[in-house]
Order: sequence, then C-alpha cells, then structure tokens
Amino acid sequence: MTQKESPAQKTSALNNKNTSWSGRFNEPVAELVKKYTASVGFDQRLALFDIQGSLAHAQMLGAQKIISLDDVKSIEVGLAEILQEIEAGRFEWLLDLEDVHLNIEKRLTDKIGDAGKRLHTGRSRNDQVATDVRLWLRATTDDVMAGLQKLQLSLLDLADKHFDTVMPGFTHLQVAQPVTFGHHLMAYVEMLKRDKARFADCRKRINRLPLGAAALAGTSYPIDRELVAKTLGFDGVCENSLDAVSDRDFAIEFTFASSLVMTHLSRLSEELILWSSPRFAFIDIADRFCTGSSIMPQKKNPDVPELVRGKTGRVYGHLTALLTLMKGQPLAYNKDNQEDKEPLFDTADTLLVTLEIYADMMRGITVNKENMRQAASEGFATATDLADYLAKKGMPFRDAHEVVALAVRYAVDKKVDLSDLPLETLQQFAPEINSDVYAVLTLEGSLNSRNHIGGTAPMQVKAAIKSARETLN
Repeated sequence: MTQKESPAQKTSALNNKNTSWSGRFNEPVAELVKKYTASVGFDQRLALFDIQGSLAHAQMLGAQKIISLDDVKSIEVGLAEILQEIEAGRFEWLLDLEDVHLNIEKRLTDKIGDAGKRLHTGRSRNDQVATDVRLWLRATTDDVMAGLQKLQLSLLDLADKHFDTVMPGFTHLQVAQPVTFGHHLMAYVEMLKRDKARFADCRKRINRLPLGAAALAGTSYPIDRELVAKTLGFDGVCENSLDAVSDRDFAIEFTFASSLVMTHLSRLSEELILWSSPRFAFIDIADRFCTGSSIMPQKKNPDVPELVRGKTGRVYGHLTALLTLMKGQPLAYNKDNQEDKEPLFDTADTLLVTLEIYADMMRGITVNKENMRQAASEGFATATDLADYLAKKGMPFRDAHEVVALAVRYAVDKKVDLSDLPLETLQQFAPEINSDVYAVLTLEGSLNSRNHIGGTAPMQVKAAIKSARETLN
C-alpha cells in the first residue's frame, strides 16, 4: 500500500526552491510571475551592504543571547566566504530565490546549516532591504560629494587662469555688461557648493537605521537596535516601525538633489555648446570629448555636453517615477517599493559618471580671449556704466537711463559703439559728460568699477577663487 503524501510533503515538492515562504502555497509560482516579480537582476549590487547588515544583525542577536555565539561565528565565517565568491564573480544568482537577500541566505544555509536559518530571527526582508538601500545610498552620497568637490576644483583652476579675461555677460542671451570668464565660472562653483550642501543634509536623513522594524510592527525578540546602528555607523534609528519599512523619501530626496546638480550642469552644457560654435568661437573643447560626422568631414560635435543636457531629462524622469511610486501607497510596505531601486541606481550611476567626465572636460577647455573680448565690445555692453556716470554727476538715474538710451539709438544708426562717439556728440545728449567718460566706457573700466564682494572686478574674482579653494581644501 502506497503511503499517502502529507500536505507538507506535497507543498515541498511543489515549491522546493524557495523555502523562505513557500509553505503557505499549494502550487508553485508561475514562471512568468517569477520573472516579473524577481529583483535579483538589479538588487544584487546591494550584496556587500546586505552582508554588512547581516553581520551587524547576527552580532547583536548573539550579544542579546537570542542566538548562540557559536551560531554567530558560523554566520560570520559563512558570510565572509560568500563575499569572496561574489567579489570573484563565482556566486550563482538564482531567479527562483527572487532577490539578493534570499540568494545570500540560501547560500549561507547551504554552507553552515541551521545557523544560517537563524540569521533571519527578529528581522524581515522589509527592514532588511530598507537598511541595505540606506547603506548603499550613504556610500553613494559620499562618492557624489567627492565628485562635486573634484569638479569644483577643476572649475577653480580654469577660473584662476581667466580671472581677468573679458567676456560679455548676457541676459536674455543678449549682450548685457562685461564680466570676466573667471567670474562666470565661479557662478557654477557657487551652484555646486549649494548642491554639495544639499547632499550633506540629505545624508543626515539617509543615515538612520530601519533594521529592527521587522515587517512593520517591530519584533517580540529583545533586540538592541542602538547597538546595530552603532556597528553600522548610523546616527540613530528610525523611530517608527511603520515609517521605517515603508517610506522612500530619503531616496526621493537624493534623486531631487541629483536633479538639481544635473540642472546646473545642463545649463553649463548649453553654454559650452554655444561657445564652441563658430558663431561664438569663445572656447574649444578637447577632441577627446567630441565626435565627428559620418558625412560632414569638417564637423566637431560637442557630444559630451549634449549628452549631459539629454541625461538631465533622464534623471528628472527618475525623480518623477519615485514620487509617483510613493504617492498612492498605504502603510506599510508594499511590493511597489521594489520599483525604487532601478531609478535610484540609474540616477546615481548617471550623476557619478557625469561629474567625473565633466571635471576632466573642464581641464581640456581652451579659451579664445580675443573673440571673447571682441564680443564684449559689441552690443553696447558699457551703456549702464554711462548711465551710472551721469547719475554720479547728479542726474537722476531714470533720466540718465533715458539719455543713454537715446545715445545708443544714435550709435546704432551710425553703426559705432558708444566709446567711438566724439565727446562733442556725447555732450549733445548730456552736457555733464566730460573727457573722463572714456575711461568709464572701456571694458576694463567697467569691470574694475564692480569692486565689491560678488562683483566681477578681477581682484574680487581672484579673492573669490582663493576663498573657495581654501574652503575646499
């Protein structure tokens, strides 16, 4: 007589590859569903951090006498071997095991037996993955801040070479007033300074430990969350178990800060593209950052700045995706949150490589001073200086503005610059004008008159560069 198969044996036969949760089910997961729900294809990059978190968790379990110290030792040895396998590329990632956590746990259990099964005591994959992502994102944030600093130094070096190189400053992309190229570059140093501060602030909210929240309600085991936090270098623990496992605002905040960096670099990219055009010819970008045309042999295309401009939209898309991911989720954890990793990973990858390539690219820029100066001498860039000159002689600024506007209109008709008009002609617009006006109408006179903190006077630009360099170093 054939022995009847028990329900447990039947379930095991049906679903014997994933033993972490299969006991509840009467049929195996469909192959298409396995592929659709698995995250191991992308979350395996969290492996190092998963092992770090597991080691800290195991050590705490041992310290609290929840598992034996022998089990802790076995877990430590097993995880060390698994880490070596992963780093050597010998670890076999199995789709049947869904994610990075179950793959590592199964391999650990195969190696050390029941001690591996005890590792998951007092935790859930919900607080485990939240911890892994925070550990990874904390390290990535540090890399981003280092990349921002490297780019700032690259910009400072170029600005230092051109602290007194005259160029036109623009509003509405029309010539406005003379500035120096160094001053223009320092604007981006300031933007990146704020970006770095945003990441430093974001890091504070990343650096809180979710582990111990378990699935959503905490755990009945006598765990010591503060010990785990200290071991892993967290500033503290997440104070509410529901919030700890369910929110991804720290990831959204990182992606927002990344979007702002890309915004700033996209603006600079637009300028580099324009300036490298023959119509401007202000700069030349090193050949290694450009490509040619398959049909037009004369072309030198600024591909890197163009791609940065394009990839900015990609990062914006990830921010929108993460915001949309979270907006309709009830507490606590939902499977939706599996979709947080790919946009977050891609945001970080895009930003880090952009910062690296941009720092190198800025060192490969050659400046055409003559073309910059010629452009600054066109478009009546010193018209405001003439209005200020008249105001300093007692004329109300609004009246001075009107006088200079009339003089500009006259110069436009004559196809000359204001500085080319004879003194007698200028005096027809305002008798207050004397021969000293020509010092005001020069490019250097205009620059040097802006001699205050934040101004474009070369000595102020030099001081700003020195201050920024001291801060960075």
